[in-house]
Amino acid sequence: MASLNYKHLHYFWTIAKAGGVARASERLHLTAQTVSGQLALFEENLGYQLFDRVGRRLELNDEGRMVFDYADRIFTIGEELEEALRFRPGGRALQLRVGVADAVPKAIAYLLLETALAMQEPIRIVCREGKLDVLLADLAIHRLDIVIADSPMPANVDVRGYHHLLGECDTSFFATPELARRYKKGFPHSLDGAPFLMPGEDAAVRPRLLRWFEKERIRPQITGEFDDGALLLAFGDAGAGIFAAPAAIAAQIKKQYGLVEIGKTDAVREQFYAISVERKLTHPAVLAIQSAARDNLIIGSSRR
Repeated sequence: MASLNYKHLHYFWTIAKAGGVARASERLHLTAQTVSGQLALFEENLGYQLFDRVGRRLELNDEGRMVFDYADRIFTIGEELEEALRFRPGGRALQLRVGVADAVPKAIAYLLLETALAMQEPIRIVCREGKLDVLLADLAIHRLDIVIADSPMPANVDVRGYHHLLGECDTSFFATPELARRYKKGFPHSLDGAPFLMPGEDAAVRPRLLRWFEKERIRPQITGEFDDGALLLAFGDAGAGIFAAPAAIAAQIKKQYGLVEIGKTDAVREQFYAISVERKLTHPAVLAIQSAARDNLIIGSSRR
């Protein structure tokens, strides 16, 4: 076998990750014919066929899985090297490109990111908000450094990534003063029949809330469901219903919106993660966020 051609290895690795030549060609910005030809040369050089064709799909065979495992480790280390070099101190401001899943409350995102702004080294934060799967796709192609989410790395997403727990906190319940006068006394059972604003299906806290309601035999009247946390807060501020939010930002919600905290439970814990393509975080700003996040996120919460 001739010396290993790492460019061909990268093409093979991209085909295997993308699930086919057509998608890989889009990621590599090459024609499908070119990518297919380079794969053929790579297989010829190795002396092994790496894929089995199943209908229109390519599936890794035993040899292909072995080569992919090595390739994945090689290019992961290469990406980590690029990250380490990119974040060396220099004359320019350090840039942090962060995606914030829309299920994460904006106040939580700020609570996490403000630590980076306090760094001695000048920093520029570029934030994007959106659906978790879309943000993870951008993370995979290095358009983002991290994604802040309310859940670990999903198992059903075809993206290689690693989640790092930043912290967790209890859940508080808020309402306008008028609603609070009616439903604060007797919490949590006062929530039975009360108008309630429910997080959308993408929110990790939603099933925990539902299980807690069931355990406590509480049946609130669901007046709205919201994928976007900011929109849920706007409806709550308008008096459309009671809503749940992380206890770590209770003081801010009460001060900024004039809402009342009618109760809190440690039976429903909200968790927040940094998702990256690195097994070990290296970005200086992300490390600063990680080191401060656990203390910031347990404000007003029960320590466990």
